[in-house]
Amino acid sequence: MIEAYTHTLLMIDLSRTAVETIPVPAPYVREFIGGKGVGAKLLHDRLPPGTDPLSPENMLMFMTGPLTATMAPAMRGCVVTKSPLTHTFLDSYFGGSFSPEIKYAGYDGIIITGRAERPVYIWIDDHRVEIRDAGHIWGKDALDSNEAIKRELSDDTIKIAGIGQAGENLVSFALICCEYNRQAGRGGAGAVMGSKNLKAVAVRGSNPVGVSDPQRFTAACKKAFKELEASPDVEALRDAGTASAVEFANETGLLPHKNYRNGTFDKASKLADKGQRKHLWMGSNACMGCPIRCSKIGAVRTGKFKGIVTDIVEYESAGLMGSNLDISDVRAVAHLVKLCDRFGMDSMSTGTVIGFAMEACERGILPSPKDVDLKFGNVAAAEHLIRAIAQRKEGLGALLAKGVRRAAEEIGNAAEDFAMHTKGLESPAWGPRGVSGMGLAYMTTDRGGCHQRGFPLAYELGGEWEDKKLDPLSTEHKAQLVASLQNHSAGTDTLVKCDFGSFGISTETYAEMLSAAVGREITARDILETGERIWSLTRMFNIAQGLDTSQDTLPKRFIKEPLPDGPAKGHRITKDDMATMLQEYYQVRGWDTKGIPTEETLARLNLTQS
Repeated sequence: MIEAYTHTLLMIDLSRTAVETIPVPAPYVREFIGGKGVGAKLLHDRLPPGTDPLSPENMLMFMTGPLTATMAPAMRGCVVTKSPLTHTFLDSYFGGSFSPEIKYAGYDGIIITGRAERPVYIWIDDHRVEIRDAGHIWGKDALDSNEAIKRELSDDTIKIAGIGQAGENLVSFALICCEYNRQAGRGGAGAVMGSKNLKAVAVRGSNPVGVSDPQRFTAACKKAFKELEASPDVEALRDAGTASAVEFANETGLLPHKNYRNGTFDKASKLADKGQRKHLWMGSNACMGCPIRCSKIGAVRTGKFKGIVTDIVEYESAGLMGSNLDISDVRAVAHLVKLCDRFGMDSMSTGTVIGFAMEACERGILPSPKDVDLKFGNVAAAEHLIRAIAQRKEGLGALLAKGVRRAAEEIGNAAEDFAMHTKGLESPAWGPRGVSGMGLAYMTTDRGGCHQRGFPLAYELGGEWEDKKLDPLSTEHKAQLVASLQNHSAGTDTLVKCDFGSFGISTETYAEMLSAAVGREITARDILETGERIWSLTRMFNIAQGLDTSQDTLPKRFIKEPLPDGPAKGHRITKDDMATMLQEYYQVRGWDTKGIPTEETLARLNLTQS
């Protein structure tokens, strides 16, 4: 029967230079669907507790979903591995066209283990797989090495995922660049790739991807596109992308300023869509097959950084590399973000790490480099640190390359009081002191401080969720809200869908597309239950790797220091607030008081054999 799965995984062991294909176990597909779910199951079943994330034994997986490479708005892919930053589960998502190409080559996913003796890249041409020498491109940045591989293979249509110097140097928050301006950014998957001496994976596929019921599938996709077109959120994204969120966050007191000391920035509009239209944008852009077109193309047209080709400066980068560092010139921010892209480094973590270093220097507990004044607002200082971190230069660069948690631990002198992270993953650009549910979401995400595993603040600020009245500063109903949103996120991330697709597409429509694609009836409830199953599975993985409830917490600044500005001025998330929300959350999840899934919950979710 024709269906959207290939039912094949490509396994590559770089230590043995061995290549094989294995079938995807049927229970994995039935219980976990694809993408995040199957990746989490593979990692849980195959990676022993205590495995060093940078050891040859760690698994690096590029996973697709059952809707990938079809006409459905689900063109993204995900990287699944154990994070060198958090030492917990990591799934990191990327757009572009690399993931569909994996499917065209005949695979539902690529699993890479081992470590090559010297730098290599993997060349996948349908069912022909080669491990090639990469010594001549080791040391090149992510964009230059991409170009060099395409030139070597005489085909500029090949799709490539690769690392820059940050990944080679094992920077803990190095990313994987999946074609231009599309990255698997969070959690350090680029360092895992570098630890394997793997510079890139290049893929060319020529196989069509079918669906079980083409007529039904086409009708379901048309319905999804109509839902997107009718969504005002999608219309706003198409017009201004995530950049419009800068002014929204500023007005609501959620925008980080000076290492999250404040929640507003008086020059926020310069970083938002208004400033970007003036200085950067020249047109709209989209991932392969995406009807939303939330990205932009453009260039810096004036000033010191004139000539830099760029796309949109996304909200998170604008917040963390801009307002967080007290930098208001969006042209300078575009330059700093582009440097991170070229070196292959997460601009979110980088912005948080630099903000931490600037405050540490301001407090006098970290000496400023001799050749630069490390203070807020200094673009040259930010650039200096980006280069030092990526090259892991002895001293401050090597220290900050470990991430903000480990850097603060080594510095001491109360540095941990303003180290902004949860479980080691640097905080995103939504300060939670004015939205307590957002704080709970950070505390409980399976990959550390993350806004993409449930985004409750829209409901909190809107004042209502499922007929329940919400007070953004209260703890009431937040556990149910966060768990529900996390289940939806994990369930739909198995497809693998575009994050913004869910702004318009209903879970019922996703289920209809999925059923028609795979030839098995799947309901919206099935998708949400799959999300719940995945959430308990990743929790079990993290517990096996050493996680305990003490790590379900927030940065000390959000706990100890009341917000000094914005609508929620004077508010903080207290230890009592956290304890109340956590225990309610554990109860909603069917976990015990220590955050461990109970035997009853495991049985209900068919996880007793996991």
